[in-house]
Amino acid sequence: MLFYLENYAVKLRELCRQTIRKVPPNYLGNICGLRKKMYLCSMEEQNKDEQYMRKALQEAEAAFDEGEIPIGAVVVCQDHIIARAHNLTETLHDVTAHAEMQAITQAANELGGKYLTDCTLYVTVEPCTMCAGALGWSQIPRIVYGCSDPKRGYSDYAPHALHPKCKVIGGILEEECRQLMQEFFQQKR
Repeated sequence: MLFYLENYAVKLRELCRQTIRKVPPNYLGNICGLRKKMYLCSMEEQNKDEQYMRKALQEAEAAFDEGEIPIGAVVVCQDHIIARAHNLTETLHDVTAHAEMQAITQAANELGGKYLTDCTLYVTVEPCTMCAGALGWSQIPRIVYGCSDPKRGYSDYAPHALHPKCKVIGGILEEECRQLMQEFFQQKR
C-alpha cells in the first residue's frame, strides 16, 4: 500500500510539472506565482483569496474617497482579519504611509510582536520596493496582490526583498484593482 501511494505521488508531481509547463505565463485561473516559479492553488484557497481581496478593495475605495492613491491592504491570521489599512501618504504628509506599511504596523500591534509568521497580506497593487523590504523583515509567509505595478513594483526592482520562503500570488481580482487605479489617475489629470 505504501509503495502504491509513493508511486502515485511521484506520478502526480510529474503531471503537475507537465501541466504547469503547458500553461501560458499570463494565465491567472488556478495558477499562482512564486517568484517566477509556478504552483497550483486549490479552488477553496482561490475563493478565500478573492473574499479577502474584496476587503482590501473596500479599503482602496476608502482611500479613493479621501483623495489618496487607492491601494488597500488587509492582514489575515488564522482566517481572521487582524489589520485593515489604505494609503495615507497625503493625509499624514508621509511618503512611507503606504497601505502595506500601515497594515504591517497594525498587525504587529495586534499580535504583540514584530513577526507575522502565521499571516497573509492581501493588497490591491503589487508592493513597492520599500514595502517589500518591510514585508521581508516581518517574515510574512504569503502575499496576495491584485494588479502588478510595472513602474514601481518590487518584482522588477528588488525581487529578493521578500523572505525567501514567502509565496506570492498575483492577479486576484486584477481587473477591479487595475480599474480603480486607472479611474483615480484619470480624475487627477
